[in-house]
Amino acid sequence: MGKDSFVVAVVGATGAVGREMLKTLEARDFPACEVIALASSRSAGTKLPFKDGELVVRELTDESFEGVDIALFSAGGSISERFAPIAARSGCVVVDNSSAWRMDDQCPLVVPEVNPDDLEWHKGIIANPNCSTIQMVVALKPIHDAAGIKRIVVSTYQAVSGAGQKAMDELTDQVQKMYNFDMESIEPKNFPYRIAFNCIPQIDVFLDNDYTKEEMKMVHETHKILGDDTIGVSPTAVRVPVYIGHSESVNVETEKKLTAAECRAVLSQAPGVRVFDNPSEKIYPMPIEAVDEDATFVGRIREDESIENGLNLWIVADNLRKGAALNAVQIAETLVERDLVRVP
Repeated sequence: MGKDSFVVAVVGATGAVGREMLKTLEARDFPACEVIALASSRSAGTKLPFKDGELVVRELTDESFEGVDIALFSAGGSISERFAPIAARSGCVVVDNSSAWRMDDQCPLVVPEVNPDDLEWHKGIIANPNCSTIQMVVALKPIHDAAGIKRIVVSTYQAVSGAGQKAMDELTDQVQKMYNFDMESIEPKNFPYRIAFNCIPQIDVFLDNDYTKEEMKMVHETHKILGDDTIGVSPTAVRVPVYIGHSESVNVETEKKLTAAECRAVLSQAPGVRVFDNPSEKIYPMPIEAVDEDATFVGRIREDESIENGLNLWIVADNLRKGAALNAVQIAETLVERDLVRVP
């Protein structure tokens, strides 16, 4: 197929990530002859800007995927569980942003800068990893290739947009109420506690091991993406009052010694990574600088003086772009490049 040959559907097009997917398809000039916006019946008829015109949102039904080549899903796990197999049976390749298919042995879990070859064995459904996992493995894969990673200890500082538009609205509402000294009327809805001017060390539900579901996603997804389940991964996921942009403090222990200078050199050549690291000039990545950027930013690169082969890094990325929409579109681009837009 040549350029402008693909029919692309975005499922959950009215959500924060769905809108970002449309923006990304447009910005990267994805080879689509038609883009279809799909959402629930209550959103049907909504108009979304796209290129020089608008897309009228259609209701998602069992018949929505006839004639569609690629579908980018961002509508929640239950929707994906129901409609992704329907889409695949219609001959459409699904790139799903929910957690529904990530650990399915039949579905590749892909970050194009890290494991694009896994797309070769897709059977119609491809999983987009968790936002916090994506930016971490983009930065750590070059280190793993150079020195072999034995153990990862990561603390995340995750923006409210990771919980959707309603969570972003809740932060705004709470900040306004606190500014007006109206604290008594604050009622947390999307988070267990007030998020304004607070940090909450819980994302998703707690599991039997006292880690949260979000934290264990990082463990299992890292193993699957890097193809190595011997790497120790110890995460703590924290929600912070930032609108867009996840930050991560990452400590890695490697098999071989890698100095900070060698690490900077490796990462400066890595796809999708931008080294932003000059402490003497107060240069380091921050969420406010990552918004609307495609790159994964890495700074505060330094050797861990408590162990022989250790490194500390600070990793920041736009969670709606590289953490979701951009990665999904990059998967679709890789499918096109490798002539894999087909369902076996």
